[in-house]
Amino acid sequence: MIVGFVLLIAEILSLTFFLLWLALGAFAGAIAAWLAPDSFLIQALAGVVVAGVLTVFTRPLTRKLRKSGKGYEDAIDRLVGQQGIVIEDIDAGKTGIVKVGGETWSATSDEPLRKDDTVIIIRRGTAQVEVQKWGGTR
Repeated sequence: MIVGFVLLIAEILSLTFFLLWLALGAFAGAIAAWLAPDSFLIQALAGVVVAGVLTVFTRPLTRKLRKSGKGYEDAIDRLVGQQGIVIEDIDAGKTGIVKVGGETWSATSDEPLRKDDTVIIIRRGTAQVEVQKWGGTR
């Protein structure tokens, strides 16, 4: 039961749905331990079977929900295609700073860009974006 509650709390913090199935498997093992306290094999099988069945049968459902587009969208996903202004020079292959909307981002470019150049975001990373001069070709 303790393992089940720990996994349940971890699931609440991670929102992956994978730990939820493991938690339910742990609870199934705990119920089996209550019904058959001397049979570790039955307890382990109950936990593994419940976690495995839930994982296999709900995987298509979770994939469908993720692909539906209805759900969490990170703000960084909307950056690609937006216009920005260079506020710190960007040399080719080096990092500079651009302002997009009200936010500043570390940025790289294949071409040198100077302060106050207008740019477009062409690719995003987790901590920086790749830009090119507005109206440029790629």
